[in-house]
Parts: sequence; C-alpha cells; structure tokens
Amino acid sequence: MTFSPEPMAVSFDEDSFWVDLDDGRTLGVPLVWFPRLLHGKPELREKVELSRDGLHWDELDEDISIAGLLAGRGDQTVARKAAA
Repeated sequence: MTFSPEPMAVSFDEDSFWVDLDDGRTLGVPLVWFPRLLHGKPELREKVELSRDGLHWDELDEDISIAGLLAGRGDQTVARKAAA
C-alpha cells in the first residue's frame, strides 16, 4: 500500500500556493489550477484545514488531495473543453 506524504503547512503568493510536506518537499501549485482559490479572498485562503489526505477550505468549498497534487491534477470539477 502506498501512502502520500502529509501536508505540514500551506502558504500563498500572488500566483501560486505552496504546500510543505512531511517528507521535506515543497509543492508549488499555480492558483489558476483551482479557480475557487484563485478568486477567493486572501483571508479565506488562509483558513485551510490540513489532514492526512489533503487540504480543505470549508468557506471556499474546496478539497484538494496531496495525491492529486503529486500527480499534477488541478480542479477536477472544471469542465474541460473538447478538442477541436
């Protein structure tokens, strides 16, 4: 069985959010991958709850798994444009 590292801290800059993991890595994630975070007020972004599996923002209705971030997945609820 494979386990994802656990998040230890989350911080933001103008374009990205950063997740410090318990294995020493820091993930940089573009905010455009998660529109609810991109458009959320900074004070609401700071109200993140950390769990073994990921990140949760109650007031922004956002849940992000560490496994998904490690796999390079953004918001899975955004409709993808069909290829032309």
